Amino acid sequence: MNTKLTLTIEQELIQKAKEYAKQKNRSLSDIIENYLKLITKEEKKESVSLSPVVKSLKGSFKMPADFDYKKELRDRLEKKYL
Repeated sequence: MNTKLTLTIEQELIQKAKEYAKQKNRSLSDIIENYLKLITKEEKKESVSLSPVVKSLKGSFKMPADFDYKKELRDRLEKKYL
């Protein structure tokens, strides 16, 4: 069952949102409803069973506290592709 909802939003943002909805051939209500569904969706934790080998390795490697994996990944990708 759909229920009417009144929101107070900046005029400029409403216009931009309406243009966006029109470009996507969707209603603004539909976009907002789907967004609200997305942010309120309960996350389901999937139970993944680990193999004995993976279980034995789990926790065996400790990263340094100051390790920046994003920087490390970027550096390695730059070295590989540039």
